[in-house]
Amino acid sequence: MLTAGDLTERITIQAETRTADGRGGFNTSWTDIATVWAKAWTVSSVEGVAGMQTSLKRIQKFGIRFRRVMKSGWRVKWKNQYFNITGIDPENYEWMYLTCEGVE
Repeated sequence: MLTAGDLTERITIQAETRTADGRGGFNTSWTDIATVWAKAWTVSSVEGVAGMQTSLKRIQKFGIRFRRVMKSGWRVKWKNQYFNITGIDPENYEWMYLTCEGVE
């Protein structure tokens, strides 16, 4: 269980925004929804090789204060890194946990 003193990192929650490009397609950008305090920890980190190139798959968890509106299609920006939200686990109406996968 989290306490307010555990929230030592600042993260920005972003939502995907699509706008028509005038040719039948879309341009995708990310809009900041909120900047919140969080506790961050790495769940797993796996190195792999694909096409003669090494890549790192990182699963990160963030504990934040409960928010009513949160979607798994959003992402988290933390320390100039981006993480896609893959799971949302509300503990109660005070705390929630975001499971995220690193974006390369």
